[in-house]
Amino acid sequence: MISVPVGVRVFIAARPVDFRKGMDGLAALVQEVLRADPFAGDVYVFRAKRADRVKLLLYDGSGLILVSKRLEAGRFTWPSPADGRVLISAAQLAALLEGLPWNRMPARPPPPRPTKAC
Repeated sequence: MISVPVGVRVFIAARPVDFRKGMDGLAALVQEVLRADPFAGDVYVFRAKRADRVKLLLYDGSGLILVSKRLEAGRFTWPSPADGRVLISAAQLAALLEGLPWNRMPARPPPPRPTKAC
C-alpha cells in the first residue's frame, strides 16, 4: 500500500511516456512538459502506452523516489491526453493504483501547504 502524506499534491501526466525513462528523465519531463518543479514534494504519476504500468515520481526532501506498478490483468483508468496534467486526491490515487475507476470518486482539494517560517 502506497500512502501519500497530508498536504502532498498528486498530479497525473495525461500523456503516455517512454517507460525506459528513469527518475532523471521523468524529472526532466515534469520540468519541461508539465512546467512544474519535480523537487517541490508533489507526486507525479506517469503511464506506459499500454496503460498496464504506472510510475510515481516524488521528492522526499533528501532525494527522488521512483515507484512502479504493473497490473497483472486490466488497465489503469487514465484522463484524456488533452488534459495535460490532472490534480487528484490521495484517495483517487489509491483507487488508481488498485486499477479502479478513480475518476468516479469525488475529488477533494488537498489541504493547504504549511508556510515555511523564515
